Amino acid sequence: MASSPQAQPLLHDGDLPSGLDFGAVVAIDTEAMGLNPHRDRLCLVQLSAGDGTAHLVQIRPPRPDGGYADCPNLKALLTDPQTTKLMHFARFDVALLQHALKIDVTPIICTKIAARLVRTFTDRHGLAHLCRELLGIELLKQQQTSDWGAEILNKEQLAYAASDVLYLHALWAKLKALLEREDRMALAQACFDFLPTRAKLDILGYTDPDIFSHRA
Repeated sequence: MASSPQAQPLLHDGDLPSGLDFGAVVAIDTEAMGLNPHRDRLCLVQLSAGDGTAHLVQIRPPRPDGGYADCPNLKALLTDPQTTKLMHFARFDVALLQHALKIDVTPIICTKIAARLVRTFTDRHGLAHLCRELLGIELLKQQQTSDWGAEILNKEQLAYAASDVLYLHALWAKLKALLEREDRMALAQACFDFLPTRAKLDILGYTDPDIFSHRA
């Protein structure tokens, strides 16, 4: 089993540089102070074109009025209808990005949804497990719960953050083949298309009660 290499991510302060080309599909992940988008601020956005390079945008703390410093290049990419955003557990990342940056993120592919649709013989659909099983790559997760709001992120944090996007293109290629084999690609696409709406429902508080639940 190969361990993930020590990536050398490119760290950007506040926004992406102008002129970067991520191609038709960009892998995206986020890091925040916690798992509640209403309470926990967005700290980092990771992106990769699947070329072995990760770009990390450090999002600065909110302004006194509660908003975030503007990041026009990042927002333009996230809202570009010609660029597909490839994520793992997109439901969280899309809700966080839409709430923090006041944008609509679309179109989307989610490798966790894809895995759940075709790997029904297991309940293990985390990114680390999928990379191990499908790619033979061992992701190191020790920094998962570290302080992402720090002014200066250490090299271990940066390497961990980069690893969450560096393998998504290869992982999607494996899962896409399985979706096609099991004739579930159309179903997966319908799920992906619904994700921005599902994220908006989450932000509005429709997780409990879930409006799709049979409960009165």
